[in-house]
Amino acid sequence: RLEAAARKFYADHAPSPLGAGSRVAHYRILSTLGGGGMGRVYLAEDTNLGRKVALKTLAPDLVHSARALARFEQEARAASALNHPNILTIYEVGQFEGAHFIASEFVDGLTLRAKLSDRKLDVDSILDIGIQVAAGLSAAHAAGIEHRDIKPENIIVRNDGLVKIVDFGIAKLSRE
Repeated sequence: RLEAAARKFYADHAPSPLGAGSRVAHYRILSTLGGGGMGRVYLAEDTNLGRKVALKTLAPDLVHSARALARFEQEARAASALNHPNILTIYEVGQFEGAHFIASEFVDGLTLRAKLSDRKLDVDSILDIGIQVAAGLSAAHAAGIEHRDIKPENIIVRNDGLVKIVDFGIAKLSRE
């Protein structure tokens, strides 16, 4: 019961999500893309370079958790160590006025889960997506990184068919 009360307290007292027009460093929030237990992901504009980015922020109630901070930073390190067309590109990891963030490329497309619920995929599409996921995972494994959370929600298919593996939040780095 104590844990549930603590969660309710943090939910009631946590700062509200960033709204459109808010700023985190040189990123201007455009909209919310999604969220989970570790934080939220926003569509933002990099005002220095004039490009759209995905900005992932650590949940405010986790900022004081050494474990959560380490996991958040490990996600940035794991993904940024990779340079492959089928793996999300990390641009920056930082902190701004107490907010921890990861800026990455914005992938304009649908998660594999959304594509599967939207319509049935033909065999050629299934094979193409599978080959691209395997190529990205192969590159990660060659660099000593195990994703450990491959699921349809962590695979985004761009509008042009390019597949991107995202969310290296629980990746294991076997070579340091």
